[in-house]
Amino acid sequence: MADRPDAARRADLQLDQPSGTRSFAQFLRFNPDAIGHYAELIARFLGTGRYLAIQTIIVIVWIIINVAWVALRFDPYPFILLNLAFSTQAAYAAPLILLAQNRQADRDKVQAEEDRARAAQTRADTEYLARELASLRVAIGELATRDFIRGELDRLVPPDDEAAARRKKERKRRREQQAREAAAD
Repeated sequence: MADRPDAARRADLQLDQPSGTRSFAQFLRFNPDAIGHYAELIARFLGTGRYLAIQTIIVIVWIIINVAWVALRFDPYPFILLNLAFSTQAAYAAPLILLAQNRQADRDKVQAEEDRARAAQTRADTEYLARELASLRVAIGELATRDFIRGELDRLVPPDDEAAARRKKERKRRREQQAREAAAD
């Protein structure tokens, strides 16, 4: 079993055929997602107060060393080396920040498409439920309600006692109350 990987590797190495030429572009193959990830990390660090504080301290120390200590002076007054360092930093920071913004824009676009799809599905579900609710209301509206049946029975059988008269008054009061509640809604 342990011989199989070695045998497979040896089978891949065909010594009787010349190896292909490698171009310079093959050496420069990078994973764009990995580069973008690191670009975002750098861009996030460059946008923090911590970075600004560190950079300010470095610049102050740089200037103090080059102005106060004659023996350690490695970048005299116009601070050309410091300007070169800032220019190099800006030359690298700007494309990294743009790359991070492009990746964020791509993520925002995907998120917006997902939100649109979710909203469309929610709208379709809401419309379906509204249609179902409307059909239930129509179906219930066609059914005979308890009050309707009692009213029809009372109409067919005239009330001959006080209890029937009280029930009729109570039903009338309930209908009026329901009408007031319906009007309030």
